[in-house]
Amino acid sequence: MNKLEFKYHCAIAAAIKASEAIMEIYATDFSTNLKGDGSPVTIADLTSSDIIAQYLAPTSIPITGEESTKKPYAIRKNWKESWCVDPLDGTKEFVRKNGEFVVSIALIRNQQPHFGVIASPVSKRIIIGGADVTPAIFTFEQFENPTLWKELLPVSGVNDPVVVISSRSHYAGNLRSLIDKVERNYGQVASAKMGSALKFFDLVQGKADVYPRLAPTMEWDIAAGHAIYKAVGGEVVNVETNKPLVYNKESLFNPFFVALKKGVRF
Repeated sequence: MNKLEFKYHCAIAAAIKASEAIMEIYATDFSTNLKGDGSPVTIADLTSSDIIAQYLAPTSIPITGEESTKKPYAIRKNWKESWCVDPLDGTKEFVRKNGEFVVSIALIRNQQPHFGVIASPVSKRIIIGGADVTPAIFTFEQFENPTLWKELLPVSGVNDPVVVISSRSHYAGNLRSLIDKVERNYGQVASAKMGSALKFFDLVQGKADVYPRLAPTMEWDIAAGHAIYKAVGGEVVNVETNKPLVYNKESLFNPFFVALKKGVRF
C-alpha cells in the first residue's frame, strides 16, 4: 500500500476514535431526541461529530457535516476542497440497536468525491479509497500496519442472481419499477436490506450489484461511499440523467440515485 497523505491519515483516525466513542454510548441507555426535520439524533451523533472535527482540524480543510453548522453557499462555492461528514450514518439503526450504522467521512475536491472512509463501529472494520488512494479494507487494529490491509479489487460482472441491496429504513414504493428493469436485463434478482452506508461494504467487495436510493438523502449520506466505489470501478449516478452525483452544491440534498457496477443496465 502507498503511504497515506497526512489528511487521509487524520480522516481514518477520526473515524476510528469516533467509532469507539459511539460504541461506549451504544452500551448505555441513551436517550433519543428529534431534530426539526423529524429525524432522530442522539448524544452519539453529537459526540462523534465533535471528535471528527477535532481530528480533522489540523488539515485546515473546511467541513460540511450532518451535525455541524453549514456555511452559506456564497462561502462554500469557493472551496476547492472540503470534508463531507456523517458522524453517525444510520441513527435509526443505532437506536434500534441492530448494528447497522457507520461513520462516513469524504473529501470533496472540485465537487467530486475524491476520497472516502467508512468505518463500522460494531465490526471494527474500515473501507477506504479514492482518486489517489488504493482502495482497501482492514480492521481498526490494522490501521497503523498497512501491510495487513486487503486491497479491494475492481468490481466487474454481476452476481447470479443479481443482488439488489436497499435501505432497511427508507424503502420507496417506486423501487419496484427499477428492480423490474434490472430483472428484464438479468433475470430474477436477489434482494437484501441493510441500514446506512454499511451497504458499501458489500458493494465494494462485489457482493452486491445494485443499490438504488429513490428517497431523500443528503450529500454526507453517500459521498464517502461514492469515492470508494468509484475507486474500484463502480458508479453512483442520478437515476434521471445517468450522470455521476456532484457535491458541495447549493442544495445539499441528493437527487434520487443508483450505485451499480459499471456496465450494469437498469
